[in-house]
Amino acid sequence: MPDYRLDGLTPADQAAADAKDHLDLAGDDFRVLAGHHTADAAHSFLVLHDSSATWGLPGAPQLVSLHIARDLQARTFQVEHAQHAMVPFAQRWLVARGCDPAAIRLPEGRYSRPADALTTEIEERIVRSGERYQVLDHHTRDGEPHETWVMVRDTDPGAAQRPVRLFLEEAGLDAFTYTVREGAFRDGTSANQWLIDRDTPLPEPVRHPGAPDLRARAALSRSSGTGTRPTADAARVAPASEPQQRHDRRRAR
Repeated sequence: MPDYRLDGLTPADQAAADAKDHLDLAGDDFRVLAGHHTADAAHSFLVLHDSSATWGLPGAPQLVSLHIARDLQARTFQVEHAQHAMVPFAQRWLVARGCDPAAIRLPEGRYSRPADALTTEIEERIVRSGERYQVLDHHTRDGEPHETWVMVRDTDPGAAQRPVRLFLEEAGLDAFTYTVREGAFRDGTSANQWLIDRDTPLPEPVRHPGAPDLRARAALSRSSGTGTRPTADAARVAPASEPQQRHDRRRAR
């Protein structure tokens, strides 16, 4: 079971007590993929893998982001948590709650790595996107082919013509790498239809002049620890606290 550093502390309210019961019940089902504890011990930010999700509903997310806030004078704690399908979205959730993006990277060398600079650039953009992307739907596939997708609404004005974005992650287990690609669609219906048919390449968003050079962004990200993520059997999980409009999972498979 992960060490949540709660010894000697009591829940600040009923919500914290319920969250602690949930963590205790999960036990060894939760495994820490990345974690950051602030120097003053007041906050912990964790990305967890929930192995029990594999046996749950098909397509269910397998990642959990967890924020623990401690009042060291009162000796109490509060807990926030949410599910996510892709690591960058779990990291984004923690960044929105005050975590330094560089502090919540997955450890290098322990997980599969991005196959190319574009994957790194897309993941970095998600991590630092704030409230730009509104999650609509997602799906995690354990079997072959190993893939995860997250459908979002992009609120950036530059995406107005095709605001629905599909982030598709595909794992190459033999090469110990993975790719992430972004597709742009007019609406959720078009995105779902592509997921069903897949008879055309993923329609890429228009890249505007002056967009950051991908190789430079990738080099910068690697220098700060970006660029690792779990293999297909190590991590997957979903946005329980973000707005979602569920689509028929069976149609999307």
